[in-house]
Amino acid sequence: MVFPLGRPARLAVLASGRGSNLRALAAAFPPGDPLGSVVLVLSNRRDAPVLALARDLGIEARFIPFGADRARFEREATAQLTAAGIDLVLLAGFMRVLSPAFTARYAGRLVNIHPSLLPRFPGLHAQRQALEAGARESGCTVHFVDAGVDTGPVILQRRVPVLPDDTEERLAARILAQEHRAYPEAVRRVLLGEARFEAPQNQEATP
Repeated sequence: MVFPLGRPARLAVLASGRGSNLRALAAAFPPGDPLGSVVLVLSNRRDAPVLALARDLGIEARFIPFGADRARFEREATAQLTAAGIDLVLLAGFMRVLSPAFTARYAGRLVNIHPSLLPRFPGLHAQRQALEAGARESGCTVHFVDAGVDTGPVILQRRVPVLPDDTEERLAARILAQEHRAYPEAVRRVLLGEARFEAPQNQEATP
């Protein structure tokens, strides 16, 4: 699949938490938008607030258990994404690592946002990592997802200063405000074909 599609894209969000990035994405890509709209939300947590938020926004929302059986989650998620005709999958606070097979299947159609200026501070507790390292700035990165953890090609980054009196919570809030601007902008670039994922030559993505 190559963007732009010549029709509105169907977007899905995978999330585990509150869903503030879902709200930003849904506002940026409402129903009827010529570029696309969010039509499906999947979560690995039955009690995730993002599911209620999605339903309030009129978006189909479904829980799929993850637990210790990643393969089962990925089979069910793939079935749901396929049935909904999803073109682009957006990870927004999805707190699980997906398998290389899943990321290869959706190569170029799977995007994540991370609260640091990658490649610095990948993984969990990125804001804490930044503070402990004495970083003078941090921010967020929107990137394509590959088989690694927070290692895929960068689409865009937004920077914020790290202030002398910052706590992890204060820094996280400042970064989150930038995430709400950066994620829709990055998705727009992907849908317009301005940002593309180049798969490694030894890795073939499944259409």
